[in-house]
Amino acid sequence: MPVDLQALYPKLIHLMLDTVFVVDRDNQIAFVSDACQTLLGYRAEELVGTPITDYMHPDDLAATRASIIRVMNGHSHVDFRNRYIRKDGSIVHILWAAFWSEDVGARIGVARDVTALWQAEEELRFLAHHDPLTKLINRSVFNDRLGTALRTAQRHNSTLALLFLDINDFKGINDGHGHAAGDRVLCAIARRLEHCVRETDTVARMGGDEFTILLTDVQSPDVVHEAVARIVAVMAEPLGEGFDGIRMPSCSVGVACYPQDGEDADTLLSHADDDMYRVKRQRSAAG
Repeated sequence: MPVDLQALYPKLIHLMLDTVFVVDRDNQIAFVSDACQTLLGYRAEELVGTPITDYMHPDDLAATRASIIRVMNGHSHVDFRNRYIRKDGSIVHILWAAFWSEDVGARIGVARDVTALWQAEEELRFLAHHDPLTKLINRSVFNDRLGTALRTAQRHNSTLALLFLDINDFKGINDGHGHAAGDRVLCAIARRLEHCVRETDTVARMGGDEFTILLTDVQSPDVVHEAVARIVAVMAEPLGEGFDGIRMPSCSVGVACYPQDGEDADTLLSHADDDMYRVKRQRSAAG
């Protein structure tokens, strides 16, 4: 007995894990498969007869309308992404494949939830630019920002400062309390350093227990001295509850200023590093 495909097709559409939409010329939803309830939280009967644009994220409306025009002009769009707002107010990221059917007089699209993929992509992008432990920017991004800041300073004949920080006796925390405790202390240090600078400044973890801070548009040497004093003072504050009696370590801060201490990134970093070790030696000599 031959299979009645015409009767089977509607059932197959509703079995699909992706959602099928049929949208007319006026952007009214004419049909949507049962998977829409998982995708958007609405039952099919709630969506049919309503404008599909009502559910789009407002920030994506312009790009989506451009895609709609493209599809209605006869160009299939099989890799378009946008965001929709679900019935519960949450946001879903959708990957679309769509084409215009002259026979039906409607736009037919298949929507796939790619929110998990988007989150994974965002995490990878974040990790490419940030230290995974402290969430500060990493060495590569810091070097890029330093290069950009130097070019800006050269054009505008302005001054910037580079601070190089090393945490004193940090090895003792790892040895005495374990590396997990040391990681928590590094994260606490990162947050304190972020609160010590302006929004226009940059804090980075260079690796291990070494951090750098870029101060841009420095109006006077006092700004640098105040920043260093603020960092030293903040680092002297106790860690507080949850650190099992670990003492907050002090830090040694080296400083390099453009242009007097160097006119390129390598020279400034080397000068700040040398100055940091000078401060560390002075601390050791003082007892």
